[in-house]
Amino acid sequence: MTATITHKGKTFRVDFTHPIDISLPVTKGGVKAWYVGEPVIEPVRMGDWVGEVAQGGTVNFKNITFNPHGHGTHTECVGHISKEFYSVNKSLKQFMYMAELITVLPEEINGDKVITRKSLELFLSDKNPEALVLRTLGNSEEKTHHNYSNTNPPYIDAEAMKYIVEKGIEHLLFDTPSVDKEVDGGALLAHRAFWNYPEKPNTTRTITELVYIPNTIFDGAYLLDLQVAAIENDAAPSRPLLYRVI
Repeated sequence: MTATITHKGKTFRVDFTHPIDISLPVTKGGVKAWYVGEPVIEPVRMGDWVGEVAQGGTVNFKNITFNPHGHGTHTECVGHISKEFYSVNKSLKQFMYMAELITVLPEEINGDKVITRKSLELFLSDKNPEALVLRTLGNSEEKTHHNYSNTNPPYIDAEAMKYIVEKGIEHLLFDTPSVDKEVDGGALLAHRAFWNYPEKPNTTRTITELVYIPNTIFDGAYLLDLQVAAIENDAAPSRPLLYRVI
């Protein structure tokens, strides 16, 4: 099914028959970060009753223990770095956005792999999308189950993040555990630049981390459907879907 949509005076055709799921699930053996163990999914036990049909229970009724920042794709709001409580569930008022997918090779700087302002300007100089999806190279399928703890993965330079804000981008999707360096002494410069914290916190912008975009998906314009679990927390598991714009 295709549909015609008009957005900011421009008309697009969108192919809704083939959604591109760029999320990674919360699952044992899946992607994880921030020194957490595996997520735990286990049946509830109450006396002789067990919440698993395979063990004789009447239904499957399980508890799930996980960390939204450390297990699978998640979307976060300014509440991730603020003293004040902000919920990602309250941050999003709409869920469909025009997005641009770009693939960037991080620069080697003092032993780190960094997304710089210069590298983003190369792709975004004439574009002003509402959402930006950043795919970093290399991009093997190992990203779908990698343990990022103690690996110093690629991150976004603070000046590059300021450029993202200057471009009017409201929603950033990134394929590593964090837009900031894994160990930075708590500076969190990219997070702070994106949310303008603490000077004047932006409570509607979101960052989605630990996405995975296969190499078979081309760079370009997409319609983004940003689906986020309705949990009152600074971050929640999410399932971003991309639809090709024709």
